[in-house]
Amino acid sequence: MVENRALHKMNPQTRFSNRAEDYAKYRPSYASEAIDCILEGIKEEDQLIAADIGAGTGISSRLLADRGMRVFAIEPNVTMRQVAEAHSLVEFRDGSAEATRLPDKSVDLITCFQAFHWFKFEPTLQEFARILKPTGKIALLWNDRDIEGNDQFTIEHNSAIVQAASKSPILSRLGGNSNLFINSLFPDVTHYLFPYQQALTKEALIGLALSASYIPKAGDQHKQLIDDLTKLHQKYSNAQDLVFLHYQTSLYLTKLASSNN
Repeated sequence: MVENRALHKMNPQTRFSNRAEDYAKYRPSYASEAIDCILEGIKEEDQLIAADIGAGTGISSRLLADRGMRVFAIEPNVTMRQVAEAHSLVEFRDGSAEATRLPDKSVDLITCFQAFHWFKFEPTLQEFARILKPTGKIALLWNDRDIEGNDQFTIEHNSAIVQAASKSPILSRLGGNSNLFINSLFPDVTHYLFPYQQALTKEALIGLALSASYIPKAGDQHKQLIDDLTKLHQKYSNAQDLVFLHYQTSLYLTKLASSNN
């Protein structure tokens, strides 16, 4: 099995440590319709358990918990766990996709929001098979900037980000068709797309960019990006001083192969 551009070799467990505060403050949420879709057919959410793998600062974990699910937020980065906002139904645990430390057949739902591409596929799928109940399902989600749409701000914003990250090996490896590598791992996948937009002040626009591990935090490219984002905000902000970044929330729903027999 070929790993997805070998991102797991790029120190994913610690590379966000110096970006955790920006991550917690400025990363977008996800389309509520995507959460609806994940939970469709699941009864009595308050009696079920989810494992949110690579939970970061708990943005996705809280979305599930707000629907009544008990959530184990599995996150190996201690800094990310420390800045996470508390929720009564979310329990953060030190663990990884390959070693969650959860009991066998203990969860009804496994979710990976903006994280699955960082994992080692073979041991991760073995771990998923170990912790997931036979009737459980898996949800993989990404927010992708909607550069195929007609929102000019989003298109110009994407260009500024790509230019700033031009010397990073990460951004190019994040690209590509997710359908191809997801379908190679799971025998039965349903793919959904949901529109989503994020309202951003100038501070949030800059903070969002700096939350990405492939964006330089100093130097000429950093300075150029701040200048570009400031100009974009001035050009496109509304009367409330906000700009709106357009996304497509991409959801892949599946089960393990043994669950499809």
